Amino acid sequence: MMITTARTSLVLAVALALALALALSACGQDPAAQSDPRPAAAGGETAQQFVARINREIAALNRETGKAFWVQATYITPDTNFLAAQASEKTLAFNSRAVGESTRYLGRELDPDTERQLKLLRLGTSMPAPDDPEKRAELATISTNMEGHYGSAKYCRGANDCIAETDIIRIMANSRDYDELLDVWTGWRGATKELKSDYVRFVELVNEGATELGFDDLGQMWKSGYDMPPEAFEAETDRLWQQVKPLYDELHCYVRDRLADHYGEDKVPRAGPIPAHLLGNVWAQEWANVYELVEPYEGVAQLDVTGALEEQGWDAVKMTRTAQNFFVSLGMPELPDTFWERSLLTKPRDRDVVCHASAWPLDGGDDVRIKQCVEPTSEHLTTLHHELGHIYYYLKYKDLPPLYKAGAHDGFHEGVGDTLELSMTPGYLRELGLVGDIEQSPEATVNLQMRLALDKVGFLPFGKLIDQWRWDVFSGKTTPENYNAAWWELRERYQGVAPPVERSEADFDPGAKFHIPGNTPYTRYFLARILQFQFHRALCEAAGHEGPLHECSIYANEAAGERLVAMLKLGASKPWPDALELITGSREMDASAILDYFQPLRNWLEKENQGKTCGW
Repeated sequence: MMITTARTSLVLAVALALALALALSACGQDPAAQSDPRPAAAGGETAQQFVARINREIAALNRETGKAFWVQATYITPDTNFLAAQASEKTLAFNSRAVGESTRYLGRELDPDTERQLKLLRLGTSMPAPDDPEKRAELATISTNMEGHYGSAKYCRGANDCIAETDIIRIMANSRDYDELLDVWTGWRGATKELKSDYVRFVELVNEGATELGFDDLGQMWKSGYDMPPEAFEAETDRLWQQVKPLYDELHCYVRDRLADHYGEDKVPRAGPIPAHLLGNVWAQEWANVYELVEPYEGVAQLDVTGALEEQGWDAVKMTRTAQNFFVSLGMPELPDTFWERSLLTKPRDRDVVCHASAWPLDGGDDVRIKQCVEPTSEHLTTLHHELGHIYYYLKYKDLPPLYKAGAHDGFHEGVGDTLELSMTPGYLRELGLVGDIEQSPEATVNLQMRLALDKVGFLPFGKLIDQWRWDVFSGKTTPENYNAAWWELRERYQGVAPPVERSEADFDPGAKFHIPGNTPYTRYFLARILQFQFHRALCEAAGHEGPLHECSIYANEAAGERLVAMLKLGASKPWPDALELITGSREMDASAILDYFQPLRNWLEKENQGKTCGW
């Protein structure tokens, strides 16, 4: 996973350096395909000329500001924070000007391509700034400071015992000491709770910016980026969640029961939510780290990939090249030399960096990089496959105009890397020399599926609720006086988890998750988890796979690679149903592939949970 999250590889270029170019797909039905022969009311430009100019300006701006953001993320100091804030302010100013100029073409009959690019421009930032220069500068400073504070945050257990996020994550993943987990869980939230005051002001400023663009609030603006009205999109996420909720409920019931066996019913009641610090993850968003506590059949189909990586001395470069080779096996080229020269693959000893894994298209062309503090673990090997999914997406659409350099919608970008993870089967890992022969039996299948479901299925409600919380904050439904209470109400409603100690509004637990202070929309990760199984099923069909879906790997299958590349090349140039149809044959997102994939596990869970008190 992405060091912190659900393979939540942060496409920081979306939120930062390419806030305009990596726009959301936001086009509704195209107007009549007529060109606009009339010049603009000011400037003498036709709509087509305006779009061409804006694309040129975006390309130049991204080359300049992208490097400032990269340095700030890989070398956190007051100076680099200042430079990144300046770059952010410049980007925000450009966005305000460009969007303002674009309004002169509203209501005109335009050709579909021009109309689409104008809509992408208007929805091309997750952080719309007010037109007022002072407020715009204030927003740039606040956003940069929040990210810098998060990146350098530490929990100090003593004068000389301070631990950063990467250490927190490691302890939460490996410790089974209830009190130690509680201490670290609480400590990390203490290190980030100071972000609340900045976040309150941040919400005021971005809402003002969204209002100036014609939206009620920033949440409505975010929900407008999916080729459907905002209310229809929210209903669509609910529909997809309801498709998979029965499987999640069965998994939750089983895991809670096993945790109660281990920690005792006084700490984990067999009815009610699970204490949030006991699921092997600082955010309780993915649960695979507690696999040994919930393993269905002891000792069957054990995969110690991390142990093999350590024993064989795999370093960050070898792990990254292995991930690259998967894409090469599908018929894609090797990565540019500059990728290897300029990426950050290990945590420096001499400075603070944002260790969250992320993929960066620095110049909109071949200067692509990843930033990940790689460690020799199974998780990080999987994350590298995910991050290179972003990188190859960037490279396949690099020749499109900047406004089209994005996924068909933001879930597509995350979904591509996630899809490759499903092909990291025991057979693929055996080919890498990381596992031996795996027992073929129903028990082995259940164990392997359990390990994967703890992450893939366990993540789904978390992926949905992050933005549900923000949508309510942006709309004013949730006020600053209720930030934390609303957060935990959603955590319990969707996930069935609860804080292990009493929380209050003096706390700011949402701020302990990078994507909140980093202002990265999160529904993309929920959609990606849906799409990855839908993509995987379609690519396995293209590869000619016969047999259960969970046994399929598209590794070294160029027929599957061709279908994938055809979709990648579209970027955001077409509405997402067109891109989805190209790869899957369907124009509707569908979570049924998840149920197909995990059918053996679901059958087993339903039998195992008979007689238990499920739900919370």
